[in-house]
Amino acid sequence: MEEKEIKALISLLDDEDKNISAHVEDKLRSLGTSAIPFLEQEWESNLNPEVQRRIENIIHDLQGDQLRERLLDWYHGGERDLLTGMWIIATIQYPDLELEKVKQDLEQIYYETWLEFRNDMTALERIKVINSVLFSKLRFGANTRNFHSPGNSMINIVMESKKGNPITLCVIYMLVARKLKLPVFGVNLPNLFMLLYRDESQDLYINAFNRGLIFTRQDLENYIHEIHLTPQASFFEPCGEEEIIRRALRNIVMAFEKIGEHARAEEVKQLLFLISEGGDLGV
Repeated sequence: MEEKEIKALISLLDDEDKNISAHVEDKLRSLGTSAIPFLEQEWESNLNPEVQRRIENIIHDLQGDQLRERLLDWYHGGERDLLTGMWIIATIQYPDLELEKVKQDLEQIYYETWLEFRNDMTALERIKVINSVLFSKLRFGANTRNFHSPGNSMINIVMESKKGNPITLCVIYMLVARKLKLPVFGVNLPNLFMLLYRDESQDLYINAFNRGLIFTRQDLENYIHEIHLTPQASFFEPCGEEEIIRRALRNIVMAFEKIGEHARAEEVKQLLFLISEGGDLGV
């Protein structure tokens, strides 16, 4: 459909005949996200609150359809690139966010870290360098003041504000480490998401929410005992990228519920359902 035809269609949204306006809404939805720029233009120029409300609903639905399509493509695509998954999650709140922008921001963090690296470093020295750059030089840290903000799960916001929750801080840490060719993985503990540096000689666990505090396997076993959890093999092993994305989505559900945005929470639950095994939301 040509631009002038789309604009003519949008102009019919204020038709007094409800059948016509309903048909127009359905037609606009069928056009997909290509209609959004024209809908936004009409929203700015139209002074009718009812028409503006209809436009807002259509845009919201179109953006939601795009988000679900992206998430399903990511989940079934095979590669499951973690940064792409986190970008998709961020578009829940920031639908116009470009993946390239997120990549550029991560590249800058990686570059700052790469400058401090040497090939002859031990595993412990490498971890300490990343810790120094992320938590001292760049001042990343835990958002304890506003822990339940949805923004803590949005990678673009965390890279901008330098404050986040355990999983988003771990993701940034892990993505930087992987760009440095380091064997760093996520560990999906029930009460705290952590990282694992695993090579042929050792396992070192990293708590990015506590400025990169380093644990041995025994330290982690002691922590699990202290918080009265029954040890499971999965507590010590790397988790998949899809598990990380599911956990991030669960965090967002809880964040929206905490601030009373129950409709938004339900929308995110549906996203979680799309990529949950056996339909288990796990919220």
